[in-house]
Amino acid sequence: PGADRAIAELRRRGRKIVFLSNKPLHSRADYSEKLTRLGVPATEDDVIHSSYVMARYLARERPEARVYAIGEPPLLAELEAAGLELTDDPERIEFVVAAFDRTCTWDKLNTAFQAIRRGARFVATNPDPTCPVEGGEIPDAAAVIAALEATTGKRVEAVVGKPSPHTVRAALERLELPPERVAMVGDRLGTDILMARRAGLVGILSLSGVTRPGDLDWADVRPDYVIESLDELPELDGRIGSGE
Repeated sequence: PGADRAIAELRRRGRKIVFLSNKPLHSRADYSEKLTRLGVPATEDDVIHSSYVMARYLARERPEARVYAIGEPPLLAELEAAGLELTDDPERIEFVVAAFDRTCTWDKLNTAFQAIRRGARFVATNPDPTCPVEGGEIPDAAAVIAALEATTGKRVEAVVGKPSPHTVRAALERLELPPERVAMVGDRLGTDILMARRAGLVGILSLSGVTRPGDLDWADVRPDYVIESLDELPELDGRIGSGE
């Protein structure tokens, strides 16, 4: 509630804003269009998600690498846009990417399995065990990661989504700011706030999502600030700016 007004006010004050997501099911253009429809004007460059971070990571590790991804079309498009070659030939695959894939099949798992057994490097977009949907939850990327780790005996080499430093690096480069001048606002202690604590960002937990007040009683990760909803951000911004 009030997120559109809060973000508009922060932008009026000159605050730079990027939007982070671990979900690789949509393109950055899709996310920016949805934000704009919800009253938060955003461009594709304002969005950083795990598909984008993965494409950056692989392109830096090995430009034009041959990649096999267990993932949906938006992830594949992001990888191709970064100059990576997609292939399903286990003999040629250099990297296997495990991601949230609602169309995952035995054949996809077997292709990834055969490639990893032949020496392909094993990476993943995000560590989330489940994804909330209407009426409950469904398995997320962690299910694919676990299946490949169990069958190949290999541990995933890198998981680039939140709370990974790879996502932090992408955000800081986009913002052109040092970590101590950046606040991470999110509703998950184990990804959003954990990432903030590890990277030296200000961690702001919003109770408008999955985390409830009682969760803080036993949490190992503590936020710097807690808000009920995003409409409190302008007031909190003033307090942080004054050193409170």
